[in-house]
Amino acid sequence: MAERSFKKEVQQLRIGAGEEFRGEGILAVTKALLQSGVGYVAGYQGAPISHLMDVLADAQDILEELDVHFEASASEATAAATLSASVMYPIRGAVTWKSTVGTNVASDALANLASGGVTGGALVIVGEDYGEGSSIMQERTHAFAMKSQIWLLDPRPNLESMVQAVEDGFQLSEASNTPVILQLRIRTCHVHGRFITKENKRPAYTLSEALESPKRDTGRIVLPPAAYEHEHEKIRERWPAAVKFIKEKKLNEIFDEGDIKDLGIIVQGGLYNGAIRSLQLLGLADHFGNSRIPIYVMNVTYPVIDDEINEFCKDKKAVLLYEEGQPNYIEQNLNTILRHSGSNTIISGKDVLPIAGEYTTAVMRDGLQKFLTNQRPELLPTLEEKAPAASANGGNGQANGNGHDQADMEVAEVTRPKPAVKEQPIHFQSFSKEISQVVPPRPAGFCTGCPERPIFSALKLTQEKLGEHHISGDIGCHLFSVLPPFNLGATTMGYGLGAASSAAFNVKSSKRPISIMGDGGFWHNGLASGIGNAVFNKYDGVIVIIDNYYSAATGGQDVLSSRANNPNRSTNNPIIDAVKGVGVKWVRVIDRTYAVSKVQATFEDALTTEEGGPKVIILQSECMLNKQRRVKPQFNQAVKEGKRMVKERFGVDGDVCTGDHACIRLSGCPSLTIKDSDDPLKEDPVAYIDNTCVGCGNCGEVSHAAVLCPSFYRADIVHNPNKWDMFKSRVRQRVIGFLQSRRSRQLEQISL
Repeated sequence: MAERSFKKEVQQLRIGAGEEFRGEGILAVTKALLQSGVGYVAGYQGAPISHLMDVLADAQDILEELDVHFEASASEATAAATLSASVMYPIRGAVTWKSTVGTNVASDALANLASGGVTGGALVIVGEDYGEGSSIMQERTHAFAMKSQIWLLDPRPNLESMVQAVEDGFQLSEASNTPVILQLRIRTCHVHGRFITKENKRPAYTLSEALESPKRDTGRIVLPPAAYEHEHEKIRERWPAAVKFIKEKKLNEIFDEGDIKDLGIIVQGGLYNGAIRSLQLLGLADHFGNSRIPIYVMNVTYPVIDDEINEFCKDKKAVLLYEEGQPNYIEQNLNTILRHSGSNTIISGKDVLPIAGEYTTAVMRDGLQKFLTNQRPELLPTLEEKAPAASANGGNGQANGNGHDQADMEVAEVTRPKPAVKEQPIHFQSFSKEISQVVPPRPAGFCTGCPERPIFSALKLTQEKLGEHHISGDIGCHLFSVLPPFNLGATTMGYGLGAASSAAFNVKSSKRPISIMGDGGFWHNGLASGIGNAVFNKYDGVIVIIDNYYSAATGGQDVLSSRANNPNRSTNNPIIDAVKGVGVKWVRVIDRTYAVSKVQATFEDALTTEEGGPKVIILQSECMLNKQRRVKPQFNQAVKEGKRMVKERFGVDGDVCTGDHACIRLSGCPSLTIKDSDDPLKEDPVAYIDNTCVGCGNCGEVSHAAVLCPSFYRADIVHNPNKWDMFKSRVRQRVIGFLQSRRSRQLEQISL
């Protein structure tokens, strides 16, 4: 039920050796897994890595042909624990999830995996969700890698480098008996490009062979006294082995073809394209990405290789470090390395770059300009020269042959007049600031026709009647309820932790706490930590579970309670059975969330009943976005075939609308807006429904629930009408025409 099918694209995974692969980064990573002889893959969906799970699901037949096991895990913790198959056996395994929230969930299993170490290659592919395009708290994977001493790869954002990083990751893991994290940034996940493929490999050692010949080594089990030795083993054996492999295989890269030898740039691999673009904007790199300043690319950001740092910084006056986010782990590490070696090279980083936040091209360019102003101001373009302007997408596009950035090569030339005073370096204005002055901020919101919108309309109406209540939110689309027009919810602690977030409020009060979670969060974490905990502690609050048939927020992937028949997964397991199974007595199910009055009455009942214990309300309606993606092609095909098809649309009678706008205050649907009234006696604009309406009927229902508004109407648009439809239409047009003409005559008489 995923929002996008990759059935066509995954056929490229069959490409043999020596052919050219073209496509998106996620698909290339999947191909790299198969080329590396992976034995099993598992994971949990989440932006920006969701597509990897979707690709793997659509490639199930290809995986089976290669004897590769794929599993959609119940959570990131499940996925991380799956890697235990590589502890005792020489099997290559990979797992994937959204970082950092996914890594937090998986941390217990990952820490144990890193402690005991692995025999087969173990690769953790995380979607690094950092920056302005993120949907989570701003943290970095780097901290976890350092904490558990898991090696961290951050490849340059081009397909060749990413594919090579997958192969290198497995080999590095096996060479050092340590799991490896492959970090793919948001832009890296979605970059397009090409690379020359290798032949897919069957696993050298399969899961079936492992089951037939079980092995055990107590030295790899995290249990005293072996656990005490693991920490020493990491430093004494695994770290040196990793450093040796990284140096011999030259996983980090140096580009030193330029003529400016007394300066240098050190950059995390994922930021490489932006770094090259910033150099181009200052005239210090050509359109092929050849930089005049030497660049050391850290495709491995942990561990840092002391010898390589010392060698690169030798004979350099100063080096600029591009390290995105806080804390500045790499900057501290580099300074320690250089000072211990007696080097006087200046490391410039957060002194000229923002301490926190995403390093876009404009930000990196501004930091480079400050660095050069301090070290070599004569290298900067002067005001009489032509300066290219930064481009909108940040310059993180696909790279060309040698991996240099090709994005945004069309730059605007700005001719500046000669100054009357001494020439100074150009001070560029941040591009993001320019944009913010033109485009007003738009808060995220529910899609048109979203079945969750009427839930919060009903909850808002309930609070108008019973007063404000404490509401704990959860991760998912329903979190948009914290924004206008609903303004509901006080906290959100993590995926499936909505009910747990209200646990402390299990005290006597005239108002019961309310908590919310989705079906994806329920199966991920909510059943045990939320519902089970509530039953165990006799929690007297209200728990709302929104069931939209699949994990809608992450792309429509199936979960246990999905309605679709999935040939590879067990679905159609109702949430109500699970809830009752852990002991909930008070349960209500509403199978159509658009029934606002019914939902409101159920809320009121749950908040006022004398019955103790948790009150669970399960609200069910399919995600409208995914439903439209499925239904629209079917509808259009049927119309094309000449079948009679009816589409429901809603509208507002401008003559009846009073301009109260309660419908907008209680709905917020993007298709529900306002327009000027044609009536000179009505100064206020009237409500209006535009052509994006999907016919859910929510706007009319919330209006009726609120003020009994009669201005909404439903119109049925009939495609390929039959004779009876044509007859009814003619009769209606004559009746309407008669009534309109009579009204016109009456108005004329009044005007006279």
